[in-house]
Amino acid sequence: MTQREGFVVGHLLTDCYVFEGDGTRPILEENVRVIHEPGLRRVSLPLEVQQWRRAIQAEEERKQAAGEPHRWNNPRFAVESIVLSRTDEDELPVVQLSLCDADYFDFLATSVNLDRPLREGEPATLRTQYLEDTDPVTAPAFLSCSFGVNVAVRTGPDRKMVFARRSARVAGHNTERWNSSANEGLAAVHDVPSDGSPISLHAVARRALREELAVQDGDEVELELLAFALDLRGHQWAAFYRAVLPGLTADDLTRRRSRGVEDKWEHDQFRFVPADPDSVLDFLLEEGREWTPCAPALFYMALVREAVVARGGNPSGRLDVEAAERRALDRRTRQGAARPAEA
Repeated sequence: MTQREGFVVGHLLTDCYVFEGDGTRPILEENVRVIHEPGLRRVSLPLEVQQWRRAIQAEEERKQAAGEPHRWNNPRFAVESIVLSRTDEDELPVVQLSLCDADYFDFLATSVNLDRPLREGEPATLRTQYLEDTDPVTAPAFLSCSFGVNVAVRTGPDRKMVFARRSARVAGHNTERWNSSANEGLAAVHDVPSDGSPISLHAVARRALREELAVQDGDEVELELLAFALDLRGHQWAAFYRAVLPGLTADDLTRRRSRGVEDKWEHDQFRFVPADPDSVLDFLLEEGREWTPCAPALFYMALVREAVVARGGNPSGRLDVEAAERRALDRRTRQGAARPAEA
């Protein structure tokens, strides 16, 4: 694979490549352009993958007919390209995202099967054939049949960072791993405006907050897009958002989820951690906790943005987070040294 460095947090070397953004400044909503022409272009799968997809569809239809738990196929998108530029005068980030039509079974046939042999008895896989020795950023669209919007949430009055663990019912590589506070994949049914206007990633982020944390459209939310990133393990593109909820506490969110939330099944655990850098980094670096590839990078950038805001917009706020990271590593080292030696 052409070298694309993974994001490093403390001792963690993640499989997350940050394509644009560092957390010091938001990417403005008006500077993100999503290009999608419904029905005009559909993702094209190689013949072997078409066979996998047909088998997946047949099995899920069998499960449904038998009354067994099954996955349903919803219209999605494949990422054809992400192009970066800058505004003329202020050199602010500008991102153009081009999409074509795909669906959930396309995703299951590709991202979940990157290391499956293309032909029985031969070593070639999707990863070796299309991702190794080439730039994953320019990979064919059929390898990117999902685009995720990931949100790091901080409550307002009690200043808690929200962490969620994906349940065993969620398909893919990230089942039962700790993840962003809320996340959603772009879906045609939900995210293509009926009036023909462009898809809004901000609107998808608000949908993620509503469906997974019961944060309603009438709730005040301070929402900022911080970055675009690529999960190198599962080859999935993602947008990173930071959301502050000025009027909601951790207890408020817990009570709302207890009363029902649309996608409650997608997560089986939540943790509310004090949102200061030391506490968040201790949680991120705690031994034995398994993370999705991009979650540590998302929360780190949320900390950076918080520190920059606290410094009145000074980008040097990221140095405050780096100092907290060093302290977290020192604490981890001391804790390791304090453990009794194994017999």
